[in-house]
Amino acid sequence: MVALAWLKLAHIALAAASVGFFALRARWAMVDRSRLSRPWLRITPHLLDTLLLASGVALLVATAQWPWHHPWLAAKLTALLVYIGFGFAALRAPTRRGRLAATLAALATAAYIAAVALAKDPLPFFP
Repeated sequence: MVALAWLKLAHIALAAASVGFFALRARWAMVDRSRLSRPWLRITPHLLDTLLLASGVALLVATAQWPWHHPWLAAKLTALLVYIGFGFAALRAPTRRGRLAATLAALATAAYIAAVALAKDPLPFFP
């Protein structure tokens, strides 16, 4: 049981680090795109997201909870795909306005994912 608690804590910490690092990179994409070409900035997000995915899969296996049995998990995974799409647009949109809109949408989607995880409900804002 202690290992499961540590795994959950690691997943939460990795999620926070991933979203925080995305927000920093999105900010740089708006003010100084040349920063994004640094090698460590091209590698670190992939490392963080791989560890985050691995911890999520480990939690699924450890708790035997599957998206086809739990609608909140399916909503969380679907929202993750939406977040990835918005994140991609936030870093690559041709205009600053487009990057800002995609950044805000990505961060709102990340907040939705966190709310779903906490409430274990696909509609966490509608009690």
